[in-house]
Amino acid sequence: MSRTPLDQILDHLRGEPSRTWSIIITIYGDAIVPRGGSVWLGTLLAFFKALEISDGVVRTAMSRLASDGWLERAKVGRNSFYRLADKGRETFRAAADHIYHPRPPVWSGHFDMLLLDNGMDREAARAALEAAGFGGPAPGLWIAPAGRPVPAAAAEALRLHAGGDAATNRALAARAWPLAETAAAYARFLAVFTPLRAQLEAGAQLSDLDALVVRVLLIHEYRRIVLRDPILPPDILPEDWPGAAARALCAALYRPLIGPSERWLDANGLAESGDPLPPAREISRRFKD
Repeated sequence: MSRTPLDQILDHLRGEPSRTWSIIITIYGDAIVPRGGSVWLGTLLAFFKALEISDGVVRTAMSRLASDGWLERAKVGRNSFYRLADKGRETFRAAADHIYHPRPPVWSGHFDMLLLDNGMDREAARAALEAAGFGGPAPGLWIAPAGRPVPAAAAEALRLHAGGDAATNRALAARAWPLAETAAAYARFLAVFTPLRAQLEAGAQLSDLDALVVRVLLIHEYRRIVLRDPILPPDILPEDWPGAAARALCAALYRPLIGPSERWLDANGLAESGDPLPPAREISRRFKD
């Protein structure tokens, strides 16, 4: 029997280290939070069965996420329901624009450069700057396209401007951020998911459950890359940068998956009230710039 693009996507997942907990966070952020945030454990077990991940593995991952403060559990009769805790909601809320609506800044022609003082808490400043999208071309030196907000932990750093011609700016960006590794990850994403786009454009149909599986794995893989991407102006990226193609592919696949994947959640998603999960309103706006 010939293998389908969905089989290839699942093979790719199985070839990666076990990340059931990470897929759980993805399905909550992408599909469950827009529908109220809480769902019956049985709904999740049915979803993961399609990934050939056993109930025991899922239950263990859910328990660990609850112990680590990512999920909250509620018991209604004999049924268990889970929702993202504050920690999980804040994490995904902060990531949502980066995933669904990234806005590359306009290149002003120079970088803001921060030089950390020896008297500062350099570890705290480093963590805050990395989270804010700054890159480090040399120890104690941080840069970002001009205008990026400076986190409070680095507010006392010495601020300078830096820049040059197009080649110099690209070379500096390549030293400051791991662009080669990020480009390679985008290339792998394109290789894994492009065959499915070709199949769907040729008229292939997915079941509602398979549509949800693809949607979640699509965002799971894309999220892991785009959250490491500083989203730089195109002017300072390598000329063959694959990030735009990866985003276009993700958007092209995501939009037609919404309908069937939401149908599966309509039919199988159970809220704590005992009613079906409420409909999601805002997801139709995702990937629309």
